[in-house]
Amino acid sequence: MEDSKLKKYQKEKDNLVTKIGYLQRLLKEYKVPVMVVFEGVHASGKGRLSNELLLALDPRYTCFYATHTPTESELRRPFLWQYFVNIPSNAQVAIFYRSWYSLYISMKNKVVDFKGYNGSKVLVKEMKDFEKTLEDNGTILIKFYVDISDEKRKEHLKSMTENPHTMWKAQEYDKANDDQYKKDIEEIIKENQKTWHIVKYDVREKVINEVLSTVADTLEKRVKEEKKKSESEAPKRDGYFTGKPSGTLEKCSSEDVITKEEYKDKLIGLQKEMRDIQYTLYEKKIPLIIVYEGWDAAGKGGNIKRLVQQLDPTGYQINTTAAPTDIELRHHYLWRFWQKVPKTGHVCIYDRSWYGRVMVERVEGFATNKDVNRAYREINDFEETLVNFGGIIIKFFINISKEEQLKRFEERQGDENKVWKITEDDWRNREKWDKYVESIDDMLDKTSTKIAPWYVINGNDKRYARIKTLEIIKSVCEEKLFDR
Repeated sequence: MEDSKLKKYQKEKDNLVTKIGYLQRLLKEYKVPVMVVFEGVHASGKGRLSNELLLALDPRYTCFYATHTPTESELRRPFLWQYFVNIPSNAQVAIFYRSWYSLYISMKNKVVDFKGYNGSKVLVKEMKDFEKTLEDNGTILIKFYVDISDEKRKEHLKSMTENPHTMWKAQEYDKANDDQYKKDIEEIIKENQKTWHIVKYDVREKVINEVLSTVADTLEKRVKEEKKKSESEAPKRDGYFTGKPSGTLEKCSSEDVITKEEYKDKLIGLQKEMRDIQYTLYEKKIPLIIVYEGWDAAGKGGNIKRLVQQLDPTGYQINTTAAPTDIELRHHYLWRFWQKVPKTGHVCIYDRSWYGRVMVERVEGFATNKDVNRAYREINDFEETLVNFGGIIIKFFINISKEEQLKRFEERQGDENKVWKITEDDWRNREKWDKYVESIDDMLDKTSTKIAPWYVINGNDKRYARIKTLEIIKSVCEEKLFDR
């Protein structure tokens, strides 16, 4: 290449690098996460392009993730697990060297075998839902497909082969798999062409600048949008309360009771059966996810204690959900729950869960009305992902009356062994009882699905609630185990 042309490309590149660095810093202040995906056949040049973009960014706020053949642990979790746990925070740019598309193609062609999935249509929907969830949350998603001629790729492979330090990369080349990948990825792009940037790898300096220019233009456009947004009114956080709950919660009986003798007779037998179910789930590699939501002092902790009393501790985990940490707040609200998705054959119990978004965050104004409104769909998609993976989801809402809650609060305050259980927040939340009723009704109405229904349990009688939840878990698990 002529020196004059090379200098022109270099000057253009220097300007783009400066611009991207500046835009990255602005987007960090606006709390906008960025994801850049590179797909392409082996030796297409996507590694070079990824690195050039990486060098243009501030390394303190940039992460790089290379899709790899899933480990044994990753194969025992949902298809998208390795990607959701690696999404960037709202202060980061993340570069993905190959992505969920490559993994999907490997699964479709049986190069990789995740247990529990049935058909590729399920995975296509999961990928679309994943991207929509991220983009609705404000993430910039830029997808590149690096196209290359056979002649140019042969040049790259020859160069790798002749260098003893890169010979191993050329030896990894598998033409049959690469040809199939090219066919499949181009079919995917054809169906969703508007969401992809296709770059032709011919002149290296030219294509580098094309990628940097596309990134710069996309970031600049978003900065303008964010600036305009910052000058407008702040999004509403009033929770859309109408004062007219649907009445779903009221339909739950508060009269169900069980005698002390009945409780003792049933409890031990159910606990032993749960242990047998746990072993069967492990043997069949079926994950079980149990969610407990309910009023403060409803008895969730005591309920969970009776559930796990006879279980093998190596096969279950209890996740207690508290207020999110600073790191968790910088990510999508589902990120912290993806971190703890159980492996196949394990039991995962959530003492409060992702439903905080549509209850406490709605009532307290921690999430905007828009955030809350879209959360119902996102939660349903998340739970559908867990079921697609072969999981069983059982969701309990432990309901107590306002009078019963007051009685328990006062008992806790008068008991030196339980006083730690009652806080100022509990009393403050109680003052917002009616708003919580409306939030709970909406939650039950919008997220009780065929694959993950809600079970509203009367918690006024603690013994009844403990036995009822155990009976439901036993019944649901046996039905699923029998069906399989």
